[in-house]
Amino acid sequence: MKKIIGYVSGTLIAAFGLLTLFLSTSVILDLFGVREKEGNYVLFVVWANFISSLIYLFAAYGFFTQKRWTSKITITTVAILVLAIAGLFFHIQSGGIYETKTIAALTFRIILSTVFTLLAYFSFNKNRT
Repeated sequence: MKKIIGYVSGTLIAAFGLLTLFLSTSVILDLFGVREKEGNYVLFVVWANFISSLIYLFAAYGFFTQKRWTSKITITTVAILVLAIAGLFFHIQSGGIYETKTIAALTFRIILSTVFTLLAYFSFNKNRT
């Protein structure tokens, strides 16, 4: 069962990581005219997503190989995203422009990253008696 969880989780987080990497890189480098389509994006949130995407790819490897450190790096992603949403709220309170979908997207990423962290922890770190 542990291997199945590892492979399914690894596949899902790898796919999510690759999608996030593509989207965030497209905004940062203005590939395919994505910046214009994204509207009022907040650059530090895009960078937080970019960093998270790289961590997701390392976490996918951790899931596939059932490494104990997988939960430690996925919790790092949660921390980065929580800091990003806190910064976003500060940005909003300071009158900065933003897209409302950014709040929903960050909330979704935080929840998903937390789920992956818990899956990794309970699959690979918890001692079974």
